[in-house]
Amino acid sequence: MRGYLALVLHAHLPFVRHPEHPRFLEESWLYEAVTESYLPLLQVFEGWHRDHVPASLTLTVTPTLGSMLADPLLQERCARHLDGLIQLADKEIHRTRWDAGCKSLAAFYLQRFLGLRETYAACQRDLLGAFRRCQERGQLEIITCAATHALLPLLSSHPPSLRAQILTARDQHRQWFGVDPRGIWLPECAYAEGVEQVLQEANIRWFILDTHGVLHATPRPRYGVFAPLFTPNGVAAFGRDLETAKQVWSRQEGYPGDPRYRDFYRDIGFDLDFDYVAPYLPSPDHRGFTGVKYHAISGSNHAKQFYDRASALRAADQHAGHFLQARVEQIQQLAGIMDRPPLIVAPYDAELFGHWWYEGPEFLDWLVRKACYDQQQFTLITPENYLQQHSTQQVARPSASSWGEEGYWRAWLNESNEWIYPHLQIAQERMTELARRNPAPDPIRERALNQAARELMLAQASDWPFILRTGTNPEYARRRVKDHLLRFIALHEQLTVTGIHEDWLRDVEARDNLFPDTNFRYWA
Repeated sequence: MRGYLALVLHAHLPFVRHPEHPRFLEESWLYEAVTESYLPLLQVFEGWHRDHVPASLTLTVTPTLGSMLADPLLQERCARHLDGLIQLADKEIHRTRWDAGCKSLAAFYLQRFLGLRETYAACQRDLLGAFRRCQERGQLEIITCAATHALLPLLSSHPPSLRAQILTARDQHRQWFGVDPRGIWLPECAYAEGVEQVLQEANIRWFILDTHGVLHATPRPRYGVFAPLFTPNGVAAFGRDLETAKQVWSRQEGYPGDPRYRDFYRDIGFDLDFDYVAPYLPSPDHRGFTGVKYHAISGSNHAKQFYDRASALRAADQHAGHFLQARVEQIQQLAGIMDRPPLIVAPYDAELFGHWWYEGPEFLDWLVRKACYDQQQFTLITPENYLQQHSTQQVARPSASSWGEEGYWRAWLNESNEWIYPHLQIAQERMTELARRNPAPDPIRERALNQAARELMLAQASDWPFILRTGTNPEYARRRVKDHLLRFIALHEQLTVTGIHEDWLRDVEARDNLFPDTNFRYWA
């Protein structure tokens, strides 16, 4: 083998849980990701195990996503969502019996949803346990992220918050997967000097940066992004390869834009009579996505062709072959000028595969099978295994960077969301003060301190300023930030002035119930 390819999938969703509502629009983000990405990916992993494919893949499961996947209420609602899809597909078979273009697709959806429900039932709704078994079989290396996907450089002015985000994530990962994480996906691949000290304390060995975070390192990297760097304290930084990113992400050149693929936006939730689709919509009062889509990308919105599943799968096969050949040629070229085997790191959002790009899981399946059996230029590897085999690397200090807008923090710190950070700064300082003033609290105070820590971490999530920047659900994002900060303020007042209201605390604990083993002392 002349080189290596590391495929890294980042599975993340913000913590959204609303037990007070039977159906809630933003809660459907989880159900869509489970049915369109996580379950199809699990089916791909199981196929590799069945066929003895020597796959090697890295998967991030962020602590907020894991908390939702493990929550019994959300598991029940996800199962209900699958039941609703099956019912809708069955209705569609009858509605489209005289429509040749849609009838076969309705039958396809029914069989697909039945298979997904069977997979969900087979793992007893425990996707974390299913992914853990994949890791124990050697197919996956599961890594972590900051506890609530906070943009770590924006916490660097308050080191206790930075520390708490990482150590809380490590503790949660250990509980779910039985081992400490060796790698971490820095939220938004955002790095600033000082992050690696906390990673070292958590015994995390490596992280991923965007391309310019490595290329602008000091001193300049000898091998570019095709070998990791060791930061001065020994934590490794892996850089994203631009060419592999462009082939998948680019709107103009990326594979998901092929006209043969299924159109994400054309959904019967918008096309059919409202009363007919209302029981299956994410929100009972508004149109939205059901997951049943009959059209391909090609053409304008009113002249789109019907989705041809067989044609789309052929496209995914062709694109997997094209991607493979491009990596073979890339590694051949790099191997000729490097004195060590080149490593290509290809990180993507996991939700791209299946949710945004419906044929993405099939593309990934064929790519891995072709990589294992149809070429001899590179081998699939995880960053952790690469470090075990190649323990000597250049020492350099990476550059501040992210993979967001303009390569830095603009998406999370701009005129639409800058109001958040003065409030966070005050809350962070108050949290440290509370932790230091309560070294040995009684049980009820400890519960209140831990809940204050949860509310602060939820307010720190990078998802809310990002949504405010994009304008997709700004009112919801604004309300979430304010709600968590107001709960933190109330808990601070109860802990310092009025005394703890246990009934109110119990209600808040039941609502924001993630990270049951939160340790408020990390803020001290």
